[in-house]
Order: sequence, then structure tokens, then C-alpha cells
Amino acid sequence: MSTGIPSFTGDASPYGGGDPYADYRTADFPFTQYADLADRRLGAGVIAANDEFFAERENLLKPGAAEFDPEHFGHKGKIMDGWETRRRRGVSAQQPHPTEDDHDWALVRLGAPGVIRGIVLDTAHFRGNYPQAVSVEAASVAGSPSPEDLLADDVKWTVLVPRTAVGGHAANGFAVDVEQRFTHLRVNQHPDGGIARLRVYGEVAPDPAWLGVLGTFDLAALENGGRVEDASDRFYSPATNTIQPGRSHKMDDGWETRRRRDKGNDWIRYALVAEAEIRAVEIDTAYLKGNSAGWAALSVAAEGSEEWTEVLPRTRLQPDTNHRFVLDAPAVGSRVRIDIYPDGGISRLRLFGSLTEAGTARLTARHQELGG
Repeated sequence: MSTGIPSFTGDASPYGGGDPYADYRTADFPFTQYADLADRRLGAGVIAANDEFFAERENLLKPGAAEFDPEHFGHKGKIMDGWETRRRRGVSAQQPHPTEDDHDWALVRLGAPGVIRGIVLDTAHFRGNYPQAVSVEAASVAGSPSPEDLLADDVKWTVLVPRTAVGGHAANGFAVDVEQRFTHLRVNQHPDGGIARLRVYGEVAPDPAWLGVLGTFDLAALENGGRVEDASDRFYSPATNTIQPGRSHKMDDGWETRRRRDKGNDWIRYALVAEAEIRAVEIDTAYLKGNSAGWAALSVAAEGSEEWTEVLPRTRLQPDTNHRFVLDAPAVGSRVRIDIYPDGGISRLRLFGSLTEAGTARLTARHQELGG
């Protein structure tokens, strides 16, 4: 863990009315530029928990910030937007307190296997009912294991976050420095309590054997190991939205920039999963109607190079439309840049092709380095 990340401990003040986030404790974490590997859009899920008496485990992965309604109660008590377990008790009147080893747990399947760079356990609105401490372990298990498979004695769990005191109504962030590929997490709260949200930031590490069988696939897709290197503007929404699975279902599920008042243009730079041959391109402006980009152009470059070769010249885009282009010749590279003119946005970018021999070799070597 990084000692430079602010930590929070202790109760937050009881809710006093007004904006429930007014006294929320948070910080800027150095790892949030990475993708959230626990994003449900990638296929993540909370597949089991030993207890979810007050609030269900699935809330951990809900998009957006946790909500709070002070008047919302149910048959079991206050309804919270998070995962909350019952209060643990000791074994007798003489031993009323839980032991040091007592804890609650939840098993999380990552949406895409990857190398984890940071974790946020958010206790928003859990002011006096948050866990005293948390810990997180990770495992790499092939296929689609059941909860029973993951809890078997032969599964190796690696500690990513040791047992650490946390605070209520706070974003508790932890940097991770374990260079391994993981598929599942075990989130522990000691001894009990509630966590509103879980975010797991990292780099997708795809299985080269799977991509090899596919042959032709989306080389920029987040689930296949593509990523955004940089973007000129993230005012309304993150550029990573453009490589999320599926089509956009609403305007803020794409990438939209602020309105330009100069003569420049906006852009996104991507790193492909590895060196590849791009043969076909999709540029989708779904749900961007009065604010879609006017034109777009596409260029490729080799890894580490700033020499860009245009492969799709500046082309007119239509609002709320999926545009398809077959390239005249395969474009070879490991980086891609899309330029939009003058501003606006796109919802998705798909780059279809296959890995080169060099790209396959590099991806396979990386997979082995990460224990795959």
C-alpha cells in the first residue's frame, strides 16, 4: 500500500439534514485513471456473501455514488444503498463480543481478469455502522467457478489489502503493488458492518489463447485489453466509455466534450491489446444527436512512436448512427488516435482485426509473467 494515500478512521457525525455528502471524506487517488475491473458492464458480479441481512451484496457494484434517504425503512430496519450485515455477537453473556477472527465476507467476480492497481472501499452514509477494518484477497481461478469452488481449500488467495482500519462515510482507498493476474476477490469486513461501493482499478490482462481462437476481434475493446492512453477533453464523460462492451444506451454512456470556442479539435489516443492488423472500423454516435462529432479521422502508430499514419481520412458523421468502414488495406500498429472535428462526441469505437505474430508473442509472454 502507498503511504501517500490519505486514510480515514472513526465515525462520521450523525446525519444532520441537508446534503448527505456535505461531510463526506474523500481524496484524489493515484490509480483512478485505470479501468474499473469490477464494472458490471464488463460482467462483474458479487456472487456470494456470508451475510446480507440489512442490505444486499449486489449494491457494492452499482454504478454511481451511493444514495441516502433518511426516511427509507423496511421490515428489518434502515434500508441502505450498500452491503450491510447484521451485528455480530459473542458466544455468551460472559463473552458478548465477537472474536478477533470474526468477520463477514463477499466473493466478487471481476468483469475482466487483470492486474489490480488500486481498490476503493466506500462507506458513504455508513456513519456508525461501517466495519472497524477491512481486508481484500485475490485469486486466479479459470473458467466460471461457483462459490463452493472458490471457498475450497486448494484455492490460493493473495492478500492485496491487509487488515486495515477504515472510517465511516468515507472513500477508503488502497494502492496495490502485486504484479499478478487475478479473476476474483474476497472482500472482508471485520467484524461486521456495511460498505456502500467497491471499485477495483487496474489493467485488463486477456487470455491470449482465447483471443487466438477468436482470430478477428475488437482490438480496442476494454474487455480484450485495449485502453485509453489520453484524451483532449473529459468534461462530460470519460473517454473509456468508448471501449465499453455493447452499444451505448444513453447520452452519458459515451464520450462528450465541452463546446470548443477555438479552431482546434478533440481527440482520444488508445493502446490496442498488442500490435495488430486493423481491417474494419465502427464509429458509433448512438444517443448523441445535437452534440455528435461533425467529422472523424483515424490514425495508427507503433508502440512508443508519435509518427501517426492516417488510415481513415476526415469523414462526415451522422448523429445517433453507427458508421462502418472497411479499410483499403490492413493498418498495422499498436496505438490508435481518433480525431473528431471540431468537438462533440462519439459513443463507441470498434477496431476489428487480428494480432500480428509479434503482437501474439508479446501478449503470450506477458500472460506468462502474470502467472496466467
